[in-house]
Amino acid sequence: MSAPAVEGTAVGAARGLGVRLLLVLALLAATAPLSVDFYLASFPEVRSSLHTDASTVQLTLTGFLLGLGVGQVAWGPISDRYGRLRPLLIGATIGTIAAAGAALAPTIGILIAARFVQALAGAAGIVICRAVIADLLEGYAAARAMSLMLTINGLAPIAAPVVGGALAGHVPWRGVLGIIVAVYFVQLVGIVLVIRESLPASRRTPRVQYAYIGRLLARPAYLGYTVTSMFAFGAMMAYISSSSFVYQSVIGTSGLGYGLLFAFNAVGLMAGGAASARLARHQVHPARTVSRALPVIVVGAVFLLLIASADVTKWLLIVPLFFIVTAVGFVIGNVQTLAIEQSRDVAGAGSAVVGGLTFLFAGVVSPLGGLKGDDTAVPFALVMLCSAACALGVFVLTRGYVRRHPDLERSFQRVAVDASV
Repeated sequence: MSAPAVEGTAVGAARGLGVRLLLVLALLAATAPLSVDFYLASFPEVRSSLHTDASTVQLTLTGFLLGLGVGQVAWGPISDRYGRLRPLLIGATIGTIAAAGAALAPTIGILIAARFVQALAGAAGIVICRAVIADLLEGYAAARAMSLMLTINGLAPIAAPVVGGALAGHVPWRGVLGIIVAVYFVQLVGIVLVIRESLPASRRTPRVQYAYIGRLLARPAYLGYTVTSMFAFGAMMAYISSSSFVYQSVIGTSGLGYGLLFAFNAVGLMAGGAASARLARHQVHPARTVSRALPVIVVGAVFLLLIASADVTKWLLIVPLFFIVTAVGFVIGNVQTLAIEQSRDVAGAGSAVVGGLTFLFAGVVSPLGGLKGDDTAVPFALVMLCSAACALGVFVLTRGYVRRHPDLERSFQRVAVDASV
């Protein structure tokens, strides 16, 4: 494939991103699910090997998510100043080294620290992949590209837990983390071979300006969509962080069974993203899609809590979890597109804040599901319900503001000449 166009947004929208670029961007966006889902099934072994408890093991996930949050906030303005390519290369290199350190960690404290640094560096790929889309596309084309990227990205949570679950008990957890090192190296190779600079020098900021973050947070529509993303992803992360213990300890599956059930839900997530991309292609406003999906998450979380609290077979938990995860596939890409649409003047910072706050909140939420031990699903169901309800409430308020200021979403009012990606 020829190098991606670095011309203006309209040209980028007309030509599309190209398959190879979209695949590499999806791989960069998959830093979180690949680094998390692949070793979730090894949590019990990590707990035993490093002589700790379930809540402390979950801190390896919390540290990773906090690193992703802080890293995205840091890398966004840097990429607005120096372009997208150089920060990507630096982040991928450091991330690979830190991933190797995590695989060799002798104590739980060092493992948590190494995972934090790994995420801090790897966050460059997550934030910049969204910024590249914003550099080249807008409106429905951007919404479709974002949904397609997350759909391809959905392959990671399908494959990772299945492979991780199959390896759990057969391959030491250090070997599992070693495979993650290889993934980071592949990301680095993909950056070198495929990605070209998408932000010309003429469009870069004169210096690294973290003050842009404060200005973005002062924009009500941007803030509202960002907080919606934060709470919606928080509901998802409550599920991800507790899934290993819920499936294996509460429901009673094997490591492989856990991986298959996790992958089953990931298929729903991927299907939701694919359907969302199709809706965007037919110019269904992203906000309309989100407004239909968020209530499904809330209702699903209610049923999840009822089942977790009742004296019934816990296998029933599988049903609401599937609907919740599938609905999330309709939400995240669309609501983040709506947020970044409000920050086109500093797309790197805009991507950084929406991603940073989302993962910082996820880091706070992730250990809450294990506070009552690994033999109950009630805490994580409560966290999912509260997060989903907050996401819906904030989104409703944000849409009320946008309807009073319709010029904030002008790009969705223009019919794209060619929205293919």
